[in-house]
Amino acid sequence: MSAKPQRSQPAENRLDTAPPFDTASVCETLKRALIGRDAELAGSLYADDVELVIVNRNFPPSQPFVRRGRAAALELWRDLCAREMTHSVTATVIGADSFAIRESCMYADGGRVVGHVIAELRDGRIARYFSVDCWDE
Repeated sequence: MSAKPQRSQPAENRLDTAPPFDTASVCETLKRALIGRDAELAGSLYADDVELVIVNRNFPPSQPFVRRGRAAALELWRDLCAREMTHSVTATVIGADSFAIRESCMYADGGRVVGHVIAELRDGRIARYFSVDCWDE
């Protein structure tokens, strides 16, 4: 008895496959995850030992918010994607093994957030994620 053929999911919907190894693809996938508020897709792009560093009003340069590991990255993305806000990417810069994104976000009440991210890749996954953001108060 033969098994029914399985339909494969598009690569962008699979989380545990080989990452998109080229920097432009990783950047585009992260951009798509941010705009689509897709925490699982974003989390799939990080290395197991990623270091995340965030600097903002609450976490100044002398005491940045630092987390390590893919699970921590996924937790941050789940928090971000659960918020009622829209996201857009207003600029990207792509290098050989790193990229930068400028994002603009808006809460339902009109409050705005601007963020700049630099992501450094290793073996096709984000190994270091550095973000500076500020928001309306």
